[in-house]
Amino acid sequence: MNLDHVFVCGHPALDFAATLRARRSTRFEMFVTPDRLNAWYLESGLVDTITPACAEDVREATTVREAIYRLVTNRRLGEEFDREALAVVNGAARRTPVTPQLTVAGRHNEGTPAQALATVARQAVELLSGPDVPLMKECGNPECTRVYIDRSRGMRRQWCGMESCGNKIKAAAYRARKKTVPAPAR
Repeated sequence: MNLDHVFVCGHPALDFAATLRARRSTRFEMFVTPDRLNAWYLESGLVDTITPACAEDVREATTVREAIYRLVTNRRLGEEFDREALAVVNGAARRTPVTPQLTVAGRHNEGTPAQALATVARQAVELLSGPDVPLMKECGNPECTRVYIDRSRGMRRQWCGMESCGNKIKAAAYRARKKTVPAPAR
């Protein structure tokens, strides 16, 4: 599977939750090393520079990520929030977040993995208590478990992203149609 971080969900907390891919099948972990965790924080734009992460940072991040996913699922399905997941996310959100600094070159976000995680947790709190809750959908690809914000006209979006899932589903449907079409008579 591709190790590139993907940002197609429309919200950083949802993209963070999507770093464990294919939850219902092969389960593919994106945070396999502290470097991969730091890469996500940098690529997401949460920080411009970050201190090196350690194995404990990865454990904390995956714990918070799973709590965010649980709460997103609860909210999306109209269920009551899981109390344990609430405690995990709220605990992380109480920590010191990344604080932007103004430099002669402009804005600069420097932080630690713990500060970046606190920022993600705060973003999850904002998402799950805000106006975008009704716009959350799960990808229509049965192998994908990403949840995304559907801002399309008529809320008709079916996939987390065309490149990651939509093209695969459309190509598979096309191949299936071609198999069932009888060959022209000669």
